[in-house]
This record gives sequence, C-alpha cells and structure tokens, in this order.
Amino acid sequence: MKTAILRRVLSAVVIFTLALSLSVIAYADDGDFRTLDEIKDSGVINIGVFSDKSPFGYVDENGDYQGYDVYFAERIGQDLGVDINYVSTEAANRIEYLQTGKVDIILANFTVTEERAEEVDFALPYMNVALGVVSPEDAVIESLDDIGEDDQVIVISGTTAETYLVKNYPDIKLQKYDAYAEAKTALENGNGAAWANDNTEVIAFAIENPGFTVGIPSLGSADTIAPAVTKGNDTLLDWLNEEIEALGEEEFFHADYEATLLDTYGADYEDTLVVEGGVAAGTDAAAAND
Repeated sequence: MKTAILRRVLSAVVIFTLALSLSVIAYADDGDFRTLDEIKDSGVINIGVFSDKSPFGYVDENGDYQGYDVYFAERIGQDLGVDINYVSTEAANRIEYLQTGKVDIILANFTVTEERAEEVDFALPYMNVALGVVSPEDAVIESLDDIGEDDQVIVISGTTAETYLVKNYPDIKLQKYDAYAEAKTALENGNGAAWANDNTEVIAFAIENPGFTVGIPSLGSADTIAPAVTKGNDTLLDWLNEEIEALGEEEFFHADYEATLLDTYGADYEDTLVVEGGVAAGTDAAAAND
C-alpha cells in the first residue's frame, strides 16, 4: 500500500517537474522579457542607462540619475503610469541586460546597427550620431592615417567605435575599457594617442577639458540613437514607437536637448543632433516605420 502511494507521489513529482521544465523552455524561446501589460501591472519599469556618461546618463552629486536619456526615461515612466527602476549599464552589457530580462528598455546612447538589430529590437530613433576622435591639442589626430604603429586608440568595449576600427582599421592597436570614466582618465593621463567614440561624447570631452581637440568630428557613416527592447517584445516596442511619434508632435526632444545638452553643445548643434517623431534627417516617415 505504502509502495503504491509512494509511486503515485513520485509520478506526480516527475510530471510536475517535466511540465515546469517545458514551460521554462517555452518562456526562454519567447525571450526573457515582460510584456507591456506585465510592466503596467507590476507598477515598475526597469530602464538601463549609463551612470558615468554625462550629459546623456550620469549620477549627480545627490545620487540621482540625470541626462538626455534619463529625461526621456522619466517621461516614459510618467506616460506609462509606473515608477522607474534605473539600472546602471555599461556599453558591453546592454544587449545582455535585455536578453536576460534585467531591464525592460535600454536607453544608454545605443547606436542602431544591423548587427545589434539581430539581437535586440530597436524602436524609432531620437538622436543623430556619428563617430569622432579626440586627441591632445599638441598632437592632434586629424586622420586615422596619423596613428603610428606603436600608438594606441582608446575605445569602449562593445561600442560602434570598437566595431568600426576592428573592421576597417585592423592594424590600429586598441586600448579597451568597459567604463567611460576609465577611458577619459586614460586619455587625460596620456595613455593613448586618441579616443574614438560617439562624436557627441568626444565633443563634450574636448569642451570640458582644455588641452584636447576633436581632430576628426565625423568618422564613418551617420547613424541614429534609439531605445532597445528584448527581441520579440512587440507590445512594448509598439508602445515605444507610438510614444516617440506622439512626443515629436510637441517637440519633446528639443525640450530635452535644451534642458540637458544645451550647456554642453550650445544651440548650434540642436537641430543637427535631435530627432523628433522618430524621423531622422534624410529618412522619410514610411521608411522610419519599416
């Protein structure tokens, strides 16, 4: 009698375990993400931003997140009616944080590329960007041909600058860092001939640090910055696209620029950098929604 009962219990455990395993597998196949309704029901959205990349995402002296991306994040939380849990991210782990469900959205100066679009889903863009190179003003790098055999160019791991240089200039030696603060300190200490990164970042660095010059203000193709969600999270992606289009009607991103970037870049860069309504310069509305 006891043996029969034990067998039934073990069978039930096996069936339950198998069912649980299958459900986990199915969930993993769909991607590790929360849908729009699940986010709303929880009352909190997890947004990945930089904590050391002023003026786009950084932590101020009071311990609060600030910057261009954060200004946008705050509006997302407001319009969704949820609180925001900011998750500090680095360039190299932005995709990982989405794929593992650590964040719902990445708003960390994320440049749209074909390679990245295979791993995450990008929403409509909200900023234009290109690569740039900053170097000491007493040894300005105006062309990548100026880089000597023994020189090293500083890059952030996982950025488009690293990808571009590896692909197009494989002979240039790279000095790689995970954090923006580390890269800036390395350049200030003379540990590299130049720093290649988003032109917005290197322009800001040169403005804030006398003795450095952006010798190459635009390198490679012009790209865009956009929010990213986990691959397949269509409900959140659709909401984000509608939000960006609606915000464009009120010129929200120009207001964002004026609140967070104007002191750094001045008014001359505003129309060049800002993308309203998800339509980048030279892109028609239909193509932007493809």
